[in-house]
Amino acid sequence: AFGIRNVTDVSKTLSEMFRVLKSKGRVIILEFSLPANPVFKAVYLFYFRYILPSVGSLISGDRYAYRYLNRTVESFPYGRAFCALMEKSGFQDVYEQPLTFGIATIYCGEKP
Repeated sequence: AFGIRNVTDVSKTLSEMFRVLKSKGRVIILEFSLPANPVFKAVYLFYFRYILPSVGSLISGDRYAYRYLNRTVESFPYGRAFCALMEKSGFQDVYEQPLTFGIATIYCGEKP
């Protein structure tokens, strides 16, 4: 959960997941994403870029960790783009299930 966006090569990682998965096996990936609703997305991005890093640094003393979080989430392919990467790696019946207004998404795919 919440780790695939931190790997060096997402496509290679998905291909390796596909390789080690048994036939008829299923991969389920939980990752942050961005809301589809433009108003909610704008509010969320303001929170994510400005409020969370400030509060997080006050509590943890590490502002970088909270700036890193929003940068990786905002630059990571999500939604249909991530599903396409899964399909390119060989997964079939790929689908996405947005959670919490799209702040996180579950991605599922099967190995034939």
